[in-house]
Amino acid sequence: MRKYLMLLMALGALLGLTVGALSTASGEVARSGNLEIEVNGNFSPKTLPKHKMAPIKLSAEGKIKTLDGSHLPALKEFILESDKNGAINTKGYPVCKQSKIQATDTKHAKKACGSALIGTGQTDIEILFEESSKINAHSELLVFNGGVRGGVTTLFIHAYITKPVPSAVVTTVTIKKIHKGPFGLLSIAKIPKIAGGNGSVKNFSLTINKKFTYRGKRVSVLTASCPSGKLQAHGTAVFSDGTRLSAGFVRPCKGT
Repeated sequence: MRKYLMLLMALGALLGLTVGALSTASGEVARSGNLEIEVNGNFSPKTLPKHKMAPIKLSAEGKIKTLDGSHLPALKEFILESDKNGAINTKGYPVCKQSKIQATDTKHAKKACGSALIGTGQTDIEILFEESSKINAHSELLVFNGGVRGGVTTLFIHAYITKPVPSAVVTTVTIKKIHKGPFGLLSIAKIPKIAGGNGSVKNFSLTINKKFTYRGKRVSVLTASCPSGKLQAHGTAVFSDGTRLSAGFVRPCKGT
């Protein structure tokens, strides 16, 4: 698939619907009731060709919190519309099957599908059972290429927590072409229940900067052009309590 960007501003964003977004020095903030999300996504280099694609590095991070300090609702789904002047291309890159990482820790996931790895990061998860105190679990994030079928690109995001019991959390992301104004790609992340539905993502960071050789040429998983002086994305997050939050990214670039 070509001509689509900010694949993982999706994974980076964790945004949502029907509320205003506030711009801060560190990123965008979306609030609804007691829930707040702060997200920041960026790419480099900022100088890109106007009329052809060039490799980019994408970084994203985010924090989710309740204003009163209560337990976070679980994130169920994330939806991203991303800029038509960017691209994700995994053609010729090794593919990972979900079954190989579904029940593995980080070390064994890397061993099973290391050749299909396209991004890495970190995440913290908050877990709360009735009549107990909060449990905080930390994990690496691994992003694997799941292949392309029927025009849909699939990615798997793997995390592994050791509390309260060891378990793998694998989020499936599907990406397909759309035609909607400035947006050219729709990405949907389905987040499975964590700790039986008692676990919630608190924060994350993620970087994709993968290049590989295909048919004798050096290519990049992510590329972009800059015909209009900006690249943008808009996301929607749906939580287990019904809350939906929204915010958008607009990042400047210089076309040459």
